[in-house]
Amino acid sequence: MDLDYGKCWNTKKESWRSVLVLAYQSLGVVYGDLSISPLYVYKSTFAEDIQHSETNEEIFGVLSFVFWTLTLVPLFKYVFIVLRADDNGEGGTFALYSLICRHAKVSLLPNRQVSDEALSTYKLEHPPENKHSSKVKMLLEKYKCLHTALLIVVLLGTCMVIGDGLLTPAISVFSAVSGLELSMSNYHHEYAVIPITCFILVCLFALQHYGTHRVGFFFAPIVLTWLLCISTLGLYNIFKWNPQVYKALSPYYMFKFLRKTRISGWMSLGGILLCITGSEAMFADLGHFSYIAIQIAFTFLVYPALILAYMGQAAYLSKHHHTIYQISFYVSVPETVRWPVLIVAILASVVGSQAIISGTFSIINQSQSLGCFPRVKVIHTSDKIHGQIYIPEINWILMILCIAVTIGFRDTKHMGNASGLAVMTVMLVTTCLTSLVIILCWHKPPVVALCFLLFFGSVELLYFSASLTKFTEGAWLPILLALFLMTIMFVWHYATIKKYEFDLHNKVSLEWLLALGPSLGIARVPGIGVVFTDLTSGIPANFSRFVTNLPAFHRILVFVCVKSVPVPYVPPAERYLVGRVGPATHRSYRCIVRYGYRDVHQDVNSFESELVAKLADYIRYEWSHGQAANSRAEDEGPRSNRSSSEFRLAVIGMVDLKGPPMYEIDENPEPVSVSIGFSSVGSMTDAIEMEPMRTAQKRVRFSIEDSSETDTPREMELGLQEELEDLSNAQQAGTAFILGHSHVQAKQGSSLLKRLAINIGYNFLRRNCRGPDVAFRVPPASLLEVGMVYVV
Repeated sequence: MDLDYGKCWNTKKESWRSVLVLAYQSLGVVYGDLSISPLYVYKSTFAEDIQHSETNEEIFGVLSFVFWTLTLVPLFKYVFIVLRADDNGEGGTFALYSLICRHAKVSLLPNRQVSDEALSTYKLEHPPENKHSSKVKMLLEKYKCLHTALLIVVLLGTCMVIGDGLLTPAISVFSAVSGLELSMSNYHHEYAVIPITCFILVCLFALQHYGTHRVGFFFAPIVLTWLLCISTLGLYNIFKWNPQVYKALSPYYMFKFLRKTRISGWMSLGGILLCITGSEAMFADLGHFSYIAIQIAFTFLVYPALILAYMGQAAYLSKHHHTIYQISFYVSVPETVRWPVLIVAILASVVGSQAIISGTFSIINQSQSLGCFPRVKVIHTSDKIHGQIYIPEINWILMILCIAVTIGFRDTKHMGNASGLAVMTVMLVTTCLTSLVIILCWHKPPVVALCFLLFFGSVELLYFSASLTKFTEGAWLPILLALFLMTIMFVWHYATIKKYEFDLHNKVSLEWLLALGPSLGIARVPGIGVVFTDLTSGIPANFSRFVTNLPAFHRILVFVCVKSVPVPYVPPAERYLVGRVGPATHRSYRCIVRYGYRDVHQDVNSFESELVAKLADYIRYEWSHGQAANSRAEDEGPRSNRSSSEFRLAVIGMVDLKGPPMYEIDENPEPVSVSIGFSSVGSMTDAIEMEPMRTAQKRVRFSIEDSSETDTPREMELGLQEELEDLSNAQQAGTAFILGHSHVQAKQGSSLLKRLAINIGYNFLRRNCRGPDVAFRVPPASLLEVGMVYVV
């Protein structure tokens, strides 16, 4: 599958024309949710807590709050600061967590290897560490409880994004369709809005499997038309009803508003904060566009259009204190254009909903990569655009819940309260993580991070506290949903770590594998045996159990580890890390398949064919450098020397067998950092030898392999041909995929909470989610499952 891996490695300076095209395209993907907020902000704010009076202090105060909130949060915080905290051009909660994990050892899953740092996308910030950032880094790395706390914060933000993906389509489409109330009687309106909203939502979710790229070409024109529409209406209302409304932009009106309304005004902030829903999308969708494109689109089009829209509504309401209908967006729309505006609003709400649904799919896929979400089926919807995915199970669950919210709440107020709490929680999480990035990655003084945290955190905490007061009026929904999802995600991640630790403590040695043979009644049968394991070194316990129960294994044996690396993407040329297990004559190999948190695992049509091709490339590389011949010679020496071949791994991409000397990593007791750079992915035409992360640090040096004097080129050619023939014959004989069918149970004496989480929670999730064979499309006829009981 030929995928475009975003802007991660595009070092060419973009022309202004391409930047403007990206800025235009970002309107449909990034700003759909943010641009439709004028539909429901005033209506939610004036729903119950405050009333619009003759003095206009309430409406002007709300306008002032909206103006400064839009200025401080989306403009100052996101556009000028947070967007710079990208991870290889990617943004979002997982990008921040990935940056932190690369600069500090805070990841809970201990499968890090030194070879991961050689990835071209494994970029570290260059400013030198100061003593303050080093102290914060040491503090974070020292206490494991801080690692867990950091993960919980990330999971909380993730769960609230999923909650926003549930609530945004409901409130957006419902608010747009509510414009029918001005054209119908109350009786007909009551029975028309809900069915029409539900019908549009069903159609929206039913079209998801076609992918955004199929219908996305007209998203940007719809949002552009909507922005021009609301800004034009805003200018019309300003000049027609109250040209002096610009005075309300002064912060003094916020003070007057709070002085008059007091506790009610503070509670009404839960409606005002809806003006910034969708701001997080600017950062989350950064990877599909560019920093400057998103800056230009927001600063010069979206921001002015939204300000004019809110000013226009305020100008109209300042002269209409006793409207027949409730305060809403449509009362300020002239009757002559009300129907066209209604149609554009519905289309814009669908676009905004589409963006947040796609974002929900993306963040769930990232959660799987982190080992924090049960396996679900992820489908690419585009052969050319990487990152456009569809998850069937999540799509239909979201649709059912979205319709249930629409029917259950039936008004904008409750939906707005729920959506507001979810939005503010995500923003608070982003603020906290960005503060850590400022210290750990940018190496700024802690006082800078503290100022950022206190300034923006206090603004967001003010809105968050107002949202919490609406707990019984809809805000309970995202809290309940977050608790449910966090329980699932944390239980899955906890059990995943415990399983890894069990495998680590129960793995068997290389000597045990090499001792297996006819003398012990063990036979080698034709074919390829692919053993899946989470270990990056050693022989997994499930294979020893397999051999114990069935005293035979395949002529070609491959131990495959699929692991996630804290980078957004791993280039295909750097994905496979291949090495031998034992001497060349044993025909056993290790293959570590590395993925980034935004990669989708089903990116090859046949994993078997891909794996065999990489093995063949590795065999050619080994024999061309005489290493396979040397390992065969070592087989005749002491057994203690043979285990050295276990730790030699090579990145197999586009291998040039006549290229320059390879990288080799040697043990070195001195604390030396490892850093290997590549000019570009396309220029990497060599295999790079690596070793797993060990307690001692490694030094990287260049070396030229000397062929053994006893091995002539003719003998090496015969050895290469023999090994490749064995591989080809084994492939023709068939491939068996050996997976562990695990049952996890808590140790005796464990706490009640742990027994509930492991024995009931995790095993229930494992039985009802996709198996590990789905990730590589393993044919059912070739699957061998080995029963394993993990006592953790």
